[in-house]
Amino acid sequence: MRPPGGPDRATVARASAGDPAAIEEVLRLVRPFALRYCRARMTTVLPGVTAEDLAQQVCIGVLGALPRYEDRGLPFLALVHRIAVHEVGDAYRAAARSPVLADLVPDRPDRAAGPEEQALVHDDVARLRPALDRLSPTAREVLVLRVALGLSADETAAVVGSTPGAVRAMQHRSLNALRRHAEETGIAPGTADIARR
Repeated sequence: MRPPGGPDRATVARASAGDPAAIEEVLRLVRPFALRYCRARMTTVLPGVTAEDLAQQVCIGVLGALPRYEDRGLPFLALVHRIAVHEVGDAYRAAARSPVLADLVPDRPDRAAGPEEQALVHDDVARLRPALDRLSPTAREVLVLRVALGLSADETAAVVGSTPGAVRAMQHRSLNALRRHAEETGIAPGTADIARR
């Protein structure tokens, strides 16, 4: 699946100048990217916070940044990415400081849990976590942008401030490390298939 495309430079320029139709178009194009990014980065459930909430916060951040935005040759999604990284980080920091509210914790187990496949994938992802944690923050970010969001090597390079060749090499090394870990720990072949992309 191709990632949602960012707004073109002319639309961003009009939005920065305050054109309401252009602002609406920018937010329409940015929201799917923000939502997919937030879903990919929310590896644990945060009390009272959803990926949709964070994507909305990203859109609010983009709206606030538009009047000051200067096109410096980077794709507009690079700005959106920076805002999304900040919002996800803030959500995790806030969750770490806040006690879990009693009414958010159910009295009984939820019998309406997702299908068995979802549980198995979650378990496999949890078993991949040690290998993911050994990757550098940039390598993890490259995997999120390339694998979860489907950005091209050129788009990912522009977002993380690297070159397409370096992005491809980092992705290759990181996926090989995940594949080796998956094979060593006996993780289901379907989960390890991510490393073959």
